[in-house]
Amino acid sequence: MQIQQTVFLTLITFSMFSCSSPEEPFTKKTYPVKGKITVDGKEPGSPIQIQCLNTGEIDTEHPTASGCNSSNDGTFELSTYTTGDGIPPGDYVLTFVWKKFDIMSRGYGGPDKLKKRYDKPEKSKIKFSVTEGEPTDLGVIELTTK
Repeated sequence: MQIQQTVFLTLITFSMFSCSSPEEPFTKKTYPVKGKITVDGKEPGSPIQIQCLNTGEIDTEHPTASGCNSSNDGTFELSTYTTGDGIPPGDYVLTFVWKKFDIMSRGYGGPDKLKKRYDKPEKSKIKFSVTEGEPTDLGVIELTTK
């Protein structure tokens, strides 16, 4: 009985390690996109949530979601798969939401300090294109609370 169990466990272990490993998830080539946000001519002093939305045709087979939070001084690097990796080539619009960070819930809440001026793609005027093989510097993006 003991030998049968040992043989059975050996076969199971061998079959687990001899199976082919799953394929790596599909990732698109990304290119760096950076910029800086100011609010009413000043550094924001706390993070602003940035969402990057593709204005072109949606890739239903391999969709991506890109965005980031700015640093306290307003600088940012957009991300798709890992922090600061950039975004795939295409045409985009940025949305911005600036809420208070709640340390207890580790999330953002309360009213949008930008008064929802930039929270929807149809409201935002911050549009740009990413070209294959080239980093994109969006420069200074001036937002306002007034």
